[in-house]
Amino acid sequence: MPDVGEGLEEADIVVWHVKAGDEVHDGQIMVEVETAKALVELPCPYDGVVTELLAAEGDTVAVGAPIIAVAPAGTAVAAAEPEREQALAADLVPEPVAAPVAEAPAPSAAPAPTEEAGKEKGKETRTAVLVGYGVRTSSGKRRPRRADATAPTNGAARPAPAGGSLALAKPPVRKLARDLGVDLASVQPSGPGGTVTREDVHAAARPAPAPAPAAQPFQATGPGETIAGERRIPVKGVRKATAQAMVASAFSAPHVTEWVTVDVTRSVKLVRKLRELPDFAGAKVSPLLLVARALLVAIARHPEINASWDEANQEIVVRDRINLGIAAATPRGLIVPNIKDAGGKSLTALAGALTELVATAREGRTSPADLARGTVTITNVGVFGVDGGTPILNPGEAAILAVGAIREQPWVHKGKVKPRQVTTLSLSFDHRMVDGELGSRVLADVAQMLERPKLLFVRG
Repeated sequence: MPDVGEGLEEADIVVWHVKAGDEVHDGQIMVEVETAKALVELPCPYDGVVTELLAAEGDTVAVGAPIIAVAPAGTAVAAAEPEREQALAADLVPEPVAAPVAEAPAPSAAPAPTEEAGKEKGKETRTAVLVGYGVRTSSGKRRPRRADATAPTNGAARPAPAGGSLALAKPPVRKLARDLGVDLASVQPSGPGGTVTREDVHAAARPAPAPAPAAQPFQATGPGETIAGERRIPVKGVRKATAQAMVASAFSAPHVTEWVTVDVTRSVKLVRKLRELPDFAGAKVSPLLLVARALLVAIARHPEINASWDEANQEIVVRDRINLGIAAATPRGLIVPNIKDAGGKSLTALAGALTELVATAREGRTSPADLARGTVTITNVGVFGVDGGTPILNPGEAAILAVGAIREQPWVHKGKVKPRQVTTLSLSFDHRMVDGELGSRVLADVAQMLERPKLLFVRG
């Protein structure tokens, strides 16, 4: 498993595009994986034939761990052992030692030398993976085949593996053990082939007898278990990263949110005119474009809001460039790709960048680089018909602007009540870096420019 992001340690196997026995070519897409940031296609680095898939769809694999074995073209691939296929699907095989994903030699040939082969045998080295080098080290040991650790046929429980190896257990059982604080290595297995079962874990964690609690028919009977009328959604990849980031942000940064309601009738008319201009052909021109431009101009006037908090040094870091993030809802969860150096782009360039960013996000092809180093974010809740909200800061940023739905409402305009296009803006900011005055000035500037869009083209 390559390191496909910046500092990522694991990825989930989503779908395999090859199987044992398939011929593959250098650069051919072989698998899609989901990281904490994006869905990524991994190419095969070799020409040859697939001899084995070392991870099943749905598995979470550490960076540097082997996921596929490829042999030279023409190598005969033996039929897969039914017992091993079942073990792979159920994840009964212990977690493999991280090893390079390398071209497998012919069965009768000696192992081919590599750049790392000159190192002393048995000594841990940096593991070469598909892209660069993994974060883990290994001794180059390949995962043993299941036949090497066959369970006794007399039905007796298999003893715990020597050398501190992981006990055999399915993922739900491992999760249950973590939740209950049970060390799987200390549990006596009773399942087929020496596997630890859910009952084994409960028995190891069972305290002294106590009165049974009152029946609760609408609660699951235990971690990972369901009753009729319930379904569980695994929290992995993007959703897991989002959940962790939002909790960290909500409970580490003191949020303040301010609101303003603004007449954007002139901005709506400007959007219609821009759509007719040849310079914007092929770009999706919407009120979001003008909101983005207004926020960029406001930040140029008040650069202190384009900042982050350095906890280690207790410093505020003000950034010169504005990497504008746009929150995008995708089938895999909420992501916030950003436009690099958005403050230096013209309105036409900004429109093109926004169009490409949204299209790429909806297709699930946003790269980890596009998700990194954001400095400020816009979330458009108006597309869902919502009037406003209190957005949570994207971690590492000082401000986020929420844009509500644009609705026709009665509004006092030039001394008379008239129907006007009105929206609500809400700005959340980190009160450690942004005080009420700075936050208010930025929000007021954005509102003023959307009410009088000619100001969008005046800086300073």
